[in-house]
Amino acid sequence: MPEDRFLVELFGSVPVVAAPEEIDVTNAAGLRAALVEAASDGGKRLVVDMTQTQYCDSSGIHALAAAHLRAVEEGREVLLAVSAAAVLRILALTGIDQMIPSFATLEEALGRAQA
Repeated sequence: MPEDRFLVELFGSVPVVAAPEEIDVTNAAGLRAALVEAASDGGKRLVVDMTQTQYCDSSGIHALAAAHLRAVEEGREVLLAVSAAAVLRILALTGIDQMIPSFATLEEALGRAQA
C-alpha cells in the first residue's frame, strides 16, 4: 500500500492522520511517516482517525506506541478515534488503550484535541 494513503489534514489547528481499513506490516511504515509529519506542526495534540480501520496488526500497534512515546517526550498528546470492535480489542489486549486516549468518533477526539 502506498504511503500516500495516510493523509494528514488539519481540522482547525489539529492534525489528523487518516488510517486505512487495514494496517499491517505492508503499510505500517507509511503510518509512522504520517505520524511524524503530523507531529511536526508543533501543536499540542494530534488525532489518528481509525474509524475506517477494521484490522491493525502488531506493526501498526508499534507505530502508535512509538508516536505516543515521542509525543510524551515532547509534551504532546496522541488521540485515537476508533470504532471497530476488532481494533478496540487489539488496543485493549496490548494495553495501548491505557496509554493513548481513544474515542468512538472523530468528532469526539477532535473535541478533546481542541479543548
